[in-house]
This record gives sequence, C-alpha cells and structure tokens, in this order.
Amino acid sequence: MDRNIWKSRRRRGRSRHQSPALGQCDSSERYATGASQSSQDSGHHDAESPSTSSSRTGESSVPELPGFYFDPEKNRYFRLLPGHNNCNPLTKEGIQQKEMESRRLQLLQQEDMQKKKITRVGFNASSILRKNQLGFLNFSSYCRLSHELRVSCMERKKVEIQSSDPSALASDRFNFIMADTTSDRLFTVNDVKIGGSKYGIINLQGLKAPTFEVQMHENLYFTNRKVNSVCWASLNHLDSHILLCLMGLAETPGCATLLPASLFVSNHQAGTDQPGMLCSFRIPGAWSCAWSLNVQANNCFSTGLSRRVLLTNVVTGHRQSYRINSDVLAQQFAVKTPLLFNGCRSGEIFAIDLRSPSQAKGWKATQIFHDSAVTSVQVFKEEQHLMASDMSGKIKLWDLRATKCVRQYEGHVNEYAYLPLHMHEEEGILVAVGQDCYTRIWSLHDARLLRTIPSPCPTSKANIPSVAFSPRLGGSRGAPGLLMAVQQDLYCFAYSSSCPDSQEEGRWELPSVSNEDIL
Repeated sequence: MDRNIWKSRRRRGRSRHQSPALGQCDSSERYATGASQSSQDSGHHDAESPSTSSSRTGESSVPELPGFYFDPEKNRYFRLLPGHNNCNPLTKEGIQQKEMESRRLQLLQQEDMQKKKITRVGFNASSILRKNQLGFLNFSSYCRLSHELRVSCMERKKVEIQSSDPSALASDRFNFIMADTTSDRLFTVNDVKIGGSKYGIINLQGLKAPTFEVQMHENLYFTNRKVNSVCWASLNHLDSHILLCLMGLAETPGCATLLPASLFVSNHQAGTDQPGMLCSFRIPGAWSCAWSLNVQANNCFSTGLSRRVLLTNVVTGHRQSYRINSDVLAQQFAVKTPLLFNGCRSGEIFAIDLRSPSQAKGWKATQIFHDSAVTSVQVFKEEQHLMASDMSGKIKLWDLRATKCVRQYEGHVNEYAYLPLHMHEEEGILVAVGQDCYTRIWSLHDARLLRTIPSPCPTSKANIPSVAFSPRLGGSRGAPGLLMAVQQDLYCFAYSSSCPDSQEEGRWELPSVSNEDIL
C-alpha cells in the first residue's frame, strides 16, 4: 500500500515538472524581465547591433536549469560538469567569454561595413547645414552637433610606430597612455615581457593621413614595481616632467618620482632643451597623484594615500598632511580657486581648501557622495561642475554650488577596476573605457550615448584599452580623433572628411563650445 502511494506521488511530481504550462509560465516571466531590461538599455546602447539584442531576448526566454547551460546555436542544454584539475571544458566564465567575443566580432564587422553610426533620428550633415542656414540652430549648438556627427564618422586606422628597437615593440604591451596638454606627445607605460614596466614618449607630430606614423622615444628607465598613478607635471615649463607614483615592493618603500620629459628625446641638440630636475620622494603606498597649476600652490603635487592626503612642494620639500577616513583613489587641482578635489574608496568626494592648515577644522570645502569607490574626478573649467565615476559603473555630473547630481551618463561598465574618464568641454563629449573593453562616447549636453567602439583585440581583463582623445592630435594643426592602445598596437580613430565644414583632412577650425551650452 505504501509502495503504491509512493509511486503515485512520484508520477504526479514528474508530471508537474514536465508540465508544458508551467514551463511556458516560467519562460514568459523571464521573457518579460528580459524585455523590460532590454527596453531600458536600448536607449543608451545605440551603437549595438539589432542581432545581438534579438539573440539576448531569445536566450532570456529559455528556462535556466541549475547545472546546465543552453547553447542557442545547437538549441539544446549541456551539462556543466564539476572541474577537476582545471580540465573542465565548460565553465560560466568560458561561456561568457565566448558570447562576448562573438558580439565583439559582430560589432567590428559592422564598424568596417558601416561608415556612419546613427546617433539621433535625422542626424546627418545635410540636415545640420540646412537647419543652420535657416536659423533653427544657434552657432554653439551647430558646433556641438557637428562634433557629434564627426565622432560618429570616425574610422579606425592602425598607427605605425617607429622605434630604435622594433623587437621591443613586438613584445612589450601597452599598459596605458596619457597625452600632454597640447596633445603633441603621449607618455606610455609598457609591460615588459621579462617582468616590470618601462616608460616611453611617443611624438605625435607625424600622425597624419594617410600614413599615420609616429616615433617612439624610449629610455633605460624601467621598474619592477607597480605604477599606481601618472600625471604630467609643469615644473620648468608646461608639461616639462612626468610624475609617477610607484608601489612599495618587499623592503623598498613606495615613492613619487619626477622624470624630465627631455630624458626621452633622442639626439636633442645641446643647449636647446636642458635636462630638468630628476628627484624622488619616499611616499608610502600612494593610490593617486595630481600636479597643481594653481598659483597659490605653485610647484606642488598631491598624492592620495591610505587615510591621508599629502601635499608636497618640489622645490622646498615642505609637506602638509590631511587626515581622512578612507583611501584617496582620484585627485585633481582646481586652477582658479585654491581647491584640491579628492575621490575616496568610501564614495566620498571632498575638496581641500589649500589656504587652510591641516590642523584647522574648516579645510573641507565641499562634500558629495557616491554609492561606490570613486575612480575618477574631472573639474570643469568654470569650476562650478564636477564629473565623477565609480566602481559600480555610475558616471555623474555634479553641481558644486547646489551639491547635487544634475545628470547621469548610462552604459559604463565597471565592477572593481580603476578606470579613468576623459572629458572634453570644447567638443562637448565624454569618453570612458569600460571593464568590458568597450570604449563609449557620450554627449556632455544631454548624456546621450553617441558611439560604442569595440576593442580590436579579444576581450579580457588584461586587454582593457587605454585611450586619449584630442581635437589636435600632434599639435595645433594636427588631426582630430581618438587614440587607442591595446596589447602591442596603437590605433587612431580619425575624423572622416565627409562631415559638414570639412576642410583639408586633419585640419578642423571650429570654435569651442561654452560651458553654458554644455550644461
């Protein structure tokens, strides 16, 4: 009797699990959730292909079974076996990597086939020119929309790097690049194959179509310690030095080093560029650094430490320390006002009044808060607004007078990495590279995602590109566009000549957009 009851219950359990009605219910719920998420993301990911969004919707309609994964190509489930000795061919990370690589290849193919990426409805050169001629657009709006159109028309070209050691170029990987103020040079940090990092400067004056050739100036300076932060320093003249923050290793303490940029220039004539000051300051574990261009903190740089901000004068050696309750991961000096803005691991962003001593109580001038660790802070030229990003992928525009968020830029991907922002007020765009290796460009004016650029190399945590954008790559008469360094290669996304007001390629003379037009 008990055996018959047990068999009947088992049959009912099987029929319940195999019921098509229940399966349709679960799949419809998942489909509704996936559809709502895709509809929210579709407004921000304009550059993604329709094929990828449709494949995501198809996958979301399939029930998820524990211990199995669904292959949309073969239309069946496969068991995820427990891995032993790392021999399991199927893992969640491997499946996600395969999907990301497939999506990247699709976007790259679309980039090559489609010259222009549509960012707005009816957004083309003829409509902008016509509206400007009819008086529907003021001059500043016309300049801003023209820059947006040119960003959507940028074409990828590989840059040929000339160097005295071609074998090193083939083996050393770009860690990150950083352009100087005039965009004449790129300071590079490369990971050496034998271990450690070495530094170099790339001269961008030869970056012109159709050749796109640059010269790499290397030096024997390299380190086996991690480079935490880098910035250009103006000691003798504008961008005369490079400030590096190195982590401590074993018994060697951390330090902040000033390297003269003239050390990287080969065959310079005697007397034309005298070597600058080469010095090092012992600093324990600096997370970030910034150089001051404010006259009230002349020849000074700041380093963000664990629970402390250290302000150092290079000439006199005088130091001033400010105690805080978190690690400082991002810093930037204001130029008009004597303020130093800091972003912390706790999510706090605060400004230090450089006129106040560290023992005073009122040295914190401004305080705003993110929900995650702040990785980048950028102050606008008028110093009334601040752009900040954090480790949860949030990018926010803050009004410093009202201490509130006035705009948010959606689409950035970050979970734990230290990723910088690149803000350009003249062109009215914002550039950031996500942890998914995609470079995204937004409009500063209305936070619209203008373009999503896939990486030319396979996506991985070790292949996150480093970028630099400028309207004058290589100097005042240089070509506008985006530079991207990934693995051993350097790419230039140059403005296309099929845009309004196009003159000779590589020479754009558009007036800058004012801060009021952006905000």
